[in-house]
Amino acid sequence: MASFDIVSKVDPQIMDNAVNVARKEIMNRYDFRDTKGTLEYDKKASEVHISMENEMRLQHTEDVLIGKMVKQGLDATALDFSKDHYQSGAMVKKDIKVKAGIDKETSKKIMKIIKDSKMKVSAAMMDETIRVTGKKIDDLQEVMALMRSNSEEIGMPLQYVNMKS
Repeated sequence: MASFDIVSKVDPQIMDNAVNVARKEIMNRYDFRDTKGTLEYDKKASEVHISMENEMRLQHTEDVLIGKMVKQGLDATALDFSKDHYQSGAMVKKDIKVKAGIDKETSKKIMKIIKDSKMKVSAAMMDETIRVTGKKIDDLQEVMALMRSNSEEIGMPLQYVNMKS
């Protein structure tokens, strides 16, 4: 039986590179002159920490970060902007979580999409991955194409790994 895994992960080194490039651009931009703000990536907690003087600079920093992530080949939907910014003294701070793994709600959506397609494959949840098995590799490739076409409905970047025949 042929199989592959559906996962959602962000390479921490590429994410770190994107944050470093964004930090360099912010320090060189004219509208950020004499800023005391910081942009840091915590690999262990998988979070991006932004600290700026006001909300406008915070928003511009987020935009620069998203642009640099896209240039590095990362999907910007991997960032979780659900937490609001908060005031800390004279600075406005925001902690942005980098999503890793497929949560239960998203895995249920993926399983429903696969079952509704009526393809001759089976899908099983395994922790934060989904294993899809089928008799033909062509069926598995159709499932990959189906997932790519429904990426907006899923709402998170997906990778397809461990293809075995």
